[in-house]
Amino acid sequence: MNYEKLCEEVLKSDSQIRFTGILDSKGDLIIEKNRDDSKLLNPDEVKMSVHYTFERWTRLQNLSYKLGKEKSSITEYEKVTLISMHLGGNLFLLSTEPNVDYMKIISKVNSIMVSFQK
Repeated sequence: MNYEKLCEEVLKSDSQIRFTGILDSKGDLIIEKNRDDSKLLNPDEVKMSVHYTFERWTRLQNLSYKLGKEKSSITEYEKVTLISMHLGGNLFLLSTEPNVDYMKIISKVNSIMVSFQK
């Protein structure tokens, strides 16, 4: 799968999406795309946010035998909504403007991901 193209496609699919990225199974951010005017965090803060997301995701894997695999996770802040979605062995990350219909965004992103897997 072309992750760079996937991130670009998702980013341009909705003006409310600020950031897209792929986190690999080791916790490394292997690709990221930003809307030019949307950076809230400096590069070190992005690394910190990604680290916290990876820690949360790996901790929850311990319960997947009971709960099933995580499909998505949503964290709402005053200035941004963070969404993570399972993508094979990786994690697809995106951030949106606050107060968006994130279920609509997740549905749209799922459709785009499916089209890339064909």
